[in-house]
Amino acid sequence: MKQKVTAKLAGRPVFIADYRSPLARPSSLLEEPEAHARPLTTSKKGIRYNFPVSGEKQEGGVSDGYCYRITFATGQLENTYALVKAFLQEQGYGQVPIPQNTKDLKCFRLPPKLRHQLSLFGEDGYVHNPIKILFPTPFFKRGALRLELYNEAVKDHLLRFHRRK
Repeated sequence: MKQKVTAKLAGRPVFIADYRSPLARPSSLLEEPEAHARPLTTSKKGIRYNFPVSGEKQEGGVSDGYCYRITFATGQLENTYALVKAFLQEQGYGQVPIPQNTKDLKCFRLPPKLRHQLSLFGEDGYVHNPIKILFPTPFFKRGALRLELYNEAVKDHLLRFHRRK
C-alpha cells in the first residue's frame, strides 16, 4: 500500500490548495484554456481617469477641458472638508496627499491682513498637483471650499496648473 507523502514545514504539515477543479469547468476549457481566455479589461471610474470635456457638467461641477471646478458648502468647515475628502477618494485622487484635518488645512490659508495683497501671487488654500483646495472669497457661503481638479493628460499640464500658460 502506497502512503501519501505530505510536505512539512517546521514539523507541521503543509497543504497546497488546488482551485483548478475539473468539475467546475466545461470540457472545452480543459482542452485549450488559452483559446477561451478573455483579455482582462479594467475600466477605472472617476474624474481622474475620465476627465470631462469642455462645457460638460458632471457631479455638480463644471469643466473647461483643463480644469474641473466644484464648490462644497455645508455651513461648517469640518463637514465641508469631510465631503471634499470623500469626493477626492471616489474620483480617483485618493493617493494625492492632502491635509489630514481642517486645522492643517487652515495653515495654508493666507493671513487676513495680507490676503488681498498676496492673492495676486498665489491661491488662498492648499495646492498640490493635480488638485487645489481653495478658500473662496469672503463674499461666499460660510464654511465653503472650492475644489479644482486638473487634467493630467493635457499637454503642458504643469504650466497650466501653475498658471504659467
